[in-house]
Amino acid sequence: MTEHHSGGAALQLRGVSKHYGIGKDQRVAAASNISLGIAAGSFVAVSGASGSGKSTLLHLIGAIERPDVGAILSNGTEITRLGGAQLAAYRRSVGFVFQRYNLLPALTALDNVIAPVLPYRTRWNKRDRARELLAAVGLAGREHSLPSRMSGGEQQRVAIARALVNSPSLLLADEPTGNLDSANAAEILALLARLREQHGMTVLLASHDPHIAARSERLIRLRDGAITDDIDLADGYPIEEVIRRAAQLG
Repeated sequence: MTEHHSGGAALQLRGVSKHYGIGKDQRVAAASNISLGIAAGSFVAVSGASGSGKSTLLHLIGAIERPDVGAILSNGTEITRLGGAQLAAYRRSVGFVFQRYNLLPALTALDNVIAPVLPYRTRWNKRDRARELLAAVGLAGREHSLPSRMSGGEQQRVAIARALVNSPSLLLADEPTGNLDSANAAEILALLARLREQHGMTVLLASHDPHIAARSERLIRLRDGAITDDIDLADGYPIEEVIRRAAQLG
């Protein structure tokens, strides 16, 4: 790559809670008193049933949403206190990959990758960077293809290239394999792991698929917005037990 961060983001969450109102008087805890430390360069899976708070946790860390209470720090900076230009700069240091790809249908693969940095001046050539990233995700030669001419797996690769265009220190992937068959899902997971190795990013990957947890270094399991398990997988934790724990939806 033309330029990349030398290390990922080290994250710290201190007593983070987020509630949503449903109906007139009812409030639901999407994040409930979460305290958590994530080392720079980690590959962490967040699992749990639908509605357990996985997406909310990623949105809070990515500063898409603000917590009701608590603090979130990235490399020592309390992002929950940032506003204006500082907050915008932090968001640009984070790459997002979503389940639904969110590609712009009228733009080519190349232009979709460039889109997030189009309004900004960069020290590097945007089109060159986009071509490099598309090649890195296995799409060399498809730069001028429209999303409608690409498979789901190819569209997700474009989305990953787009997420990397700003050389993020943190990549947040929310159900990135949710719309893919098992073969494409495995390829996307392997691609994320390889890109994380190459760029030194911190990766948080939310998924309800228990097999994804087995590909990470650490499994954080949520239920009703609270952490129920935090398992270090780097020390030879049995894969079968990881899958069993991750699959527990109750």
